[in-house]
Amino acid sequence: MKILIVEDELIPANYLKKVLLAQGYEVIGIAKSGERAIALAKHEKPDIIFMDVMLQDSISGADAAVEIHRLDPHVLIIFLTAYSDEEMIEFAVRAEAFAYLLKPYRDNEILATLQLAKAKLRGEKSLSSKQKVQEDVLLLVNGYSYHKKPERLFFNGSEVELGPKALELIKLLCTQPTITFEIDEIIDILWDEPKPKQTLRSLIHRIRQMTSSELIQNVNKFGYKIGLESKGV
Repeated sequence: MKILIVEDELIPANYLKKVLLAQGYEVIGIAKSGERAIALAKHEKPDIIFMDVMLQDSISGADAAVEIHRLDPHVLIIFLTAYSDEEMIEFAVRAEAFAYLLKPYRDNEILATLQLAKAKLRGEKSLSSKQKVQEDVLLLVNGYSYHKKPERLFFNGSEVELGPKALELIKLLCTQPTITFEIDEIIDILWDEPKPKQTLRSLIHRIRQMTSSELIQNVNKFGYKIGLESKGV
């Protein structure tokens, strides 16, 4: 986990760094200005930033936080401040800060805030992974699913052994699962030479025998589409 400290006062900056290093965290640097903070955040891509709100710079910590969040909405920003008034809360809301710490720092407050930040990052990473899996897996009828990586058909979690041409057809239909592919269009894509429609029908018949009669659906004799999982209510 990479942490950036943005603080223009040397003593509190070094103290915070010492606490973080003692706990095994990676401190990628200390920025003394808002401009430097933005540059480091863009280049080093930290997970967490401890940001002094009142930097003695043309770019305040609050403004730097807003710009950094624009570049990377996932970075967590923890404000450092000597004040806990309405203006501070307004800064935190505007910059979408995760939390804020009051100066002088206390070790237990620093570490407790970090634990909360780590938990939030883990939750976001887990959600992102689940979303990625959902994007890579297409749920089909009767317990079947098509996995875009490694381009295979599965039934209740077990791979279905199909020939190359059958897999090619399944892959084609799954590229646009909500539309119907015309018969001639499918033949042109699957074979490099003209084939009678019966060739495609025979291929689909074999696939249905090995899987489900509903996996590849005939749409008004116009073409075929993949059978998607019914959402139900």
